Amino acid sequence: MALWRMVREARKRAGLTQWALSQRAGVAQSTVARIESGTRCPSTDMVERLVRAAGFEIRVALGEPDPQTTSILERNLQLTPPERLASAVRAARFVRKARAALQASDDG
Repeated sequence: MALWRMVREARKRAGLTQWALSQRAGVAQSTVARIESGTRCPSTDMVERLVRAAGFEIRVALGEPDPQTTSILERNLQLTPPERLASAVRAARFVRKARAALQASDDG
């Protein structure tokens, strides 16, 4: 995950505005905005500071490659771009239907 996305994801999960996060982290709101827009490449220390200010921590671990994931990636790389797009559209429709069904069961 890109560092700017990690900062934005942490802020949004915490339900904070850029201003509120900047206040908690002790940095200017414009700094948070530039990081989240990708116009400023933050140091790892700054990313950790902002993520912690949002109430989260960064965890990094090494692991063995997942053969199942590798297999899926290899199959997708064998598809043409139009076939990949069609596959993505089918997956998105499946997810949308599943969400609608879950919502309907929660409402019922």
